[in-house]
Amino acid sequence: MDPCSDGRRRMPAGESTDMRLKLDVLGIDPARNPAVIDTGTWDPAAAVAAIARSSVEDLIDLGLAAQDCRPLPAIGYLTPYPGSVVSKDGATFVMVGLADGQYVLLEFRPTGQDTQLIAPLHDGQIGHLAVAVHATDASTLHRYLRDIAPAKGPRAIGTTPRLGIGVRMTTACWPAVFRAMETHGFAANAIQNSVRELNFMSDLLEGRPADRNYASGFGTIEAGYTGSSFEGLWTWGVLEALKHPGCVVFGADADHMQVKRSADGMARARRYLNSCRYYTFFTMDMADILDYGSLRDPSDRAASERARALLGGERVHRELVAFHRRPWRVGRREYQLSEPLVDRMIGKYWRAFDALAELDTHLRDLRSGEPYDLEFTIDEHPPEVAAFDCLTSDEECLFVVNELGRRELPVTHLAPNAGTEKGFDYRGADGLPGLERRLASLTEITSSHGILVDIHSADDLTAPTRAAIRRGTGGRLHYKISPMLQIVFAGTLEEIHPDLFREWWEDAVAYAREEAAAGSPFAARCLDELRSKADGSASHRDSVFHHYGFRFVGRRNRKGRFINRERFYSLSAEFYRVHEERLTAYLGGLADELLT
Repeated sequence: MDPCSDGRRRMPAGESTDMRLKLDVLGIDPARNPAVIDTGTWDPAAAVAAIARSSVEDLIDLGLAAQDCRPLPAIGYLTPYPGSVVSKDGATFVMVGLADGQYVLLEFRPTGQDTQLIAPLHDGQIGHLAVAVHATDASTLHRYLRDIAPAKGPRAIGTTPRLGIGVRMTTACWPAVFRAMETHGFAANAIQNSVRELNFMSDLLEGRPADRNYASGFGTIEAGYTGSSFEGLWTWGVLEALKHPGCVVFGADADHMQVKRSADGMARARRYLNSCRYYTFFTMDMADILDYGSLRDPSDRAASERARALLGGERVHRELVAFHRRPWRVGRREYQLSEPLVDRMIGKYWRAFDALAELDTHLRDLRSGEPYDLEFTIDEHPPEVAAFDCLTSDEECLFVVNELGRRELPVTHLAPNAGTEKGFDYRGADGLPGLERRLASLTEITSSHGILVDIHSADDLTAPTRAAIRRGTGGRLHYKISPMLQIVFAGTLEEIHPDLFREWWEDAVAYAREEAAAGSPFAARCLDELRSKADGSASHRDSVFHHYGFRFVGRRNRKGRFINRERFYSLSAEFYRVHEERLTAYLGGLADELLT
């Protein structure tokens, strides 16, 4: 008997064929090139046929076992995931992996009861049960997590201390990420990459070249270097969470959603948000539109005139200055900002506050009432401003949180410039005691407004620095990493698949040479360090690899096709086993060191 003989195919005609054509143009197998497209069911007809080949008895056994919370039976060519099982209002759902690498959601329910998800691929009868086959595309998964299984997906978790875990290697990382979270009992944004690391899915499928973007302290880079898309990263992160046998508390961070000073800066920021509509955490990066010169202007009169021009009049200026000049008590300290300082703060931040308000309105419309965490990040800086020339002072932090409150912007996180820099351990002249004192003051100010401090560029910070951060924040912080996960991956690759690692390393050296020839002193220093090594062998510990190895994985050719990416998802079982052990230990150790 065909268990789907009474099925009603509801996918619009041609949709499956259209996706297959796009995948053929891009030249990928999604099962071995994950997080590119926003579905785990890219060939619905084949997925439904795979379920139809199952015997009625096997499907009934699976449905009854899921309903009764018993161990799920093994079915030769189907892989059911116990961690995905959820029951609601008489229906039971379980995600199943298929032999071709696709995933579907099966919904078992009593005969005559309507399906709880719209537009199943097929809906049929098996014995006394009805069974619907649902695609695992982003919109279906979002509806499923919102209405049926909210504990299984990413969510807004406010000021819960957490790690922010950049997952450049996607499905090669998530098993370790979720295992570490469960074993060590910490929360995390387990789906996280930035605008520099991700592509728009439509750009990939249509073969458009990558954008160029600026990375703080590094220079201009080719964006999208992980190969993942905004849409695909969320989808495949959710699939991995459903595969995980336990239940962890996690969010999804659309990291460094940049607002550029260009004419299309806001339009592009809205496009980022549209592509990340299902994420639960939004890091709004305003570095490019902050006026750093305003704070350094020696003229009080010029600062006042600039502030009045931004505010649009004398009355508004007078009222705003009066608001910010009030005495503000935070803990044992009382602050009172001078009028010239308030004017300079207005000059630096006003465009950024307006942009944040506009994008928050856009987010609220996009998410139709679903909660989200919102971060205002001011830690990055343009190339003409050095990191330690724009440290966030207590007064600046107070001005920012007070203005966020005055505008009633729902910011949950603030990333000040505390002196952490990508590529370096803490190197401020005040040493670790100074970092600890700075973070203690900033944390006291943000906490008084119900906001959590966020530490970016944290990959290269050593254990003593992390200890100072924990003491300064009391362990109540959001600590973001990304490159180090790829370095852990590379270290395992160097050991188990040295030939592929050597290719990767040689590309990093070639990239650094290109940048040095173009005038980068940082690239030249990395190459000098490499030449001074007594041992000339390739190593994941080489600074040239650490800083220039990021482009190799997601590189594309002139037709827009990936050159290397699939190879990283087709490695030996031994590699993935060792990598998972190492990454689990690394993340668990970080959480134990840093978080309350």
